[in-house]
Amino acid sequence: MLRKKKVNRFYEADGPSISDIHYKNIDLLTKFVTEQGKIIPRRTSGNDAKCQRMVKRAIKRARQLALLPYVMENSK
Repeated sequence: MLRKKKVNRFYEADGPSISDIHYKNIDLLTKFVTEQGKIIPRRTSGNDAKCQRMVKRAIKRARQLALLPYVMENSK
Protein backbone atom coordinates (compact mmCIF):
# COMPACT_ATOMS: atom_id res chain seq x y z
CA MET A 1 0.00 0.00 0.00
CA LEU A 2 1.46 3.32 -1.05
CA ARG A 3 0.93 6.32 1.16
CA LYS A 4 0.85 9.89 0.03
CA LYS A 5 3.85 11.85 1.31
CA LYS A 6 2.84 14.49 3.82
CA VAL A 7 3.89 17.98 2.86
CA ASN A 8 4.45 20.85 5.24
CA ARG A 9 2.03 23.51 4.01
CA PHE A 10 4.19 26.32 5.40
CA TYR A 11 6.98 25.60 2.92
CA GLU A 12 4.77 25.47 -0.18
CA ALA A 13 5.08 28.36 -2.63
CA ASP A 14 1.39 29.25 -2.74
CA GLY A 15 0.55 28.43 0.88
CA PRO A 16 1.08 30.38 4.11
CA SER A 17 4.64 31.00 5.28
CA ILE A 18 6.20 30.52 8.70
CA SER A 19 5.78 34.23 9.42
CA ASP A 20 1.98 33.75 9.15
CA ILE A 21 1.96 31.55 12.28
CA HIS A 22 0.78 34.10 14.82
CA TYR A 23 -1.79 33.99 17.58
CA LYS A 24 -3.84 36.71 15.87
CA ASN A 25 -4.22 34.65 12.66
CA ILE A 26 -7.33 32.76 13.80
CA ASP A 27 -8.31 31.53 10.32
CA LEU A 28 -5.04 29.64 9.99
CA LEU A 29 -5.04 28.28 13.53
CA THR A 30 -8.56 26.84 13.30
CA LYS A 31 -7.28 24.50 10.57
CA PHE A 32 -5.06 22.85 13.19
CA VAL A 33 -7.80 22.35 15.80
CA THR A 34 -10.40 19.55 15.73
CA GLU A 35 -14.12 19.94 16.36
CA GLN A 36 -13.56 19.00 20.00
CA GLY A 37 -10.88 21.69 20.41
CA LYS A 38 -7.84 19.39 20.33
CA ILE A 39 -4.66 20.37 18.51
CA ILE A 40 -4.09 18.16 15.46
CA PRO A 41 -0.88 16.12 15.94
CA ARG A 42 2.17 16.49 13.78
CA ARG A 43 1.84 13.07 12.17
CA THR A 44 -1.63 14.00 10.90
CA SER A 45 -1.03 17.61 9.88
CA GLY A 46 2.26 16.93 8.10
CA ASN A 47 4.13 19.78 9.80
CA ASP A 48 7.76 19.48 10.72
CA ALA A 49 8.77 19.81 14.36
CA LYS A 50 9.64 23.50 14.21
CA CYS A 51 6.37 24.53 12.58
CA GLN A 52 4.32 22.29 14.88
CA ARG A 53 5.88 23.92 17.95
CA MET A 54 5.08 27.36 16.55
CA VAL A 55 1.48 26.34 15.78
CA LYS A 56 1.07 24.84 19.25
CA ARG A 57 2.42 27.95 20.93
CA ALA A 58 0.18 30.24 18.83
CA ILE A 59 -2.95 28.16 19.59
CA LYS A 60 -2.25 28.20 23.32
CA ARG A 61 -1.68 31.96 23.30
CA ALA A 62 -4.88 32.54 21.34
CA ARG A 63 -6.78 30.41 23.86
CA GLN A 64 -5.43 32.42 26.79
CA LEU A 65 -6.55 35.66 25.14
CA ALA A 66 -9.98 34.15 24.39
CA LEU A 67 -9.49 34.35 20.62
CA LEU A 68 -9.92 30.57 20.35
CA PRO A 69 -12.12 28.46 22.63
CA TYR A 70 -10.63 25.64 24.70
CA VAL A 71 -13.60 23.41 23.84
CA MET A 72 -15.71 23.83 20.73
CA GLU A 73 -19.49 23.93 21.06
CA ASN A 74 -21.47 20.97 19.80
CA SER A 75 -24.09 21.91 17.24
CA LYS A 76 -27.05 19.53 17.46
